[in-house]
Amino acid sequence: LMYHAGLRASEIGLLQMRDYQPRTDRLMVTRLKGSNSGEHSLNRKESKDLKAWLKVRGTQPGAIFPSRKRGPISRKTLDELVKFYGERAGWPVKMRHCHIFKHACCTHLLSLKFNVEQVRDWVGHENIQNTMIYARVTNSRRDQMAKALKDW
Repeated sequence: LMYHAGLRASEIGLLQMRDYQPRTDRLMVTRLKGSNSGEHSLNRKESKDLKAWLKVRGTQPGAIFPSRKRGPISRKTLDELVKFYGERAGWPVKMRHCHIFKHACCTHLLSLKFNVEQVRDWVGHENIQNTMIYARVTNSRRDQMAKALKDW
């Protein structure tokens, strides 16, 4: 969910059972830091994985991803988990943090040819300049343009 929806770690902790609509496979996402909140449509994998998790967690009210103390999982705990599993996966140290998922989401959506406005809406950016940062680091469009202009 962090990757596909471009969520911050603290936004994962805010997800409550009341935010999940299993019939429509939608999740109401409360964004922070001035970003726009809204519904996230779950893809097949997210839907399958969330349903599998809820079989373990149960469907009682509360945080979708609770801590061991039954409160919402904290940003700090999620960051520690990403560092732990990122190391085991061989990720570079500079990529072992939760916000890398939002960066990856934006970059990957742009590389899939979604336009900046679509990506902005998907990840909830209020200011389009925040999305434009990712457009600058996506070179596939520039490469396509160079190929098209080879004989120009």
